[in-house]
Amino acid sequence: MDFTSYDTETWTTFFKDNWLVLVIALVVLFLVIRIVKTVVKWAIVAALVIGLVLYSGYSLDDVKGLGSKVMDNVKQEALNVMVGDGKDANYSLNKDGSYTVKTNNVELKGEVGASEVKVSIHGAPYITFQIDGVIQTFIDQAKQNG
Repeated sequence: MDFTSYDTETWTTFFKDNWLVLVIALVVLFLVIRIVKTVVKWAIVAALVIGLVLYSGYSLDDVKGLGSKVMDNVKQEALNVMVGDGKDANYSLNKDGSYTVKTNNVELKGEVGASEVKVSIHGAPYITFQIDGVIQTFIDQAKQNG
């Protein structure tokens, strides 16, 4: 198994969701190591470790896939809000060369000429998106609104 492609968020989510199983397994592991003193001990330890690895709750790949699905949903929600709020968007050019587009529900910050923007929905932390057709249309409509 190659665990190098998993980021800290994937590991954190996996441990948060499976903490009880992992704690129980560690307690059983320590009990087996302290009580059993033969080769059987290591067979039990190996079986316990293999059982944890094959634990059918879900794998780290599933957790990683879940994170990308959540990001896709957040982006889709952001785009839907932008389309709905475009007529109310206000564009402001900042002195440092950046711009801000605000509505009641969305705040978008970016650098003039950059290919990425930071988007916040309903005051949530900013998420970076590539500027695509919908986002560019939202920015252009905000410029037209004044």
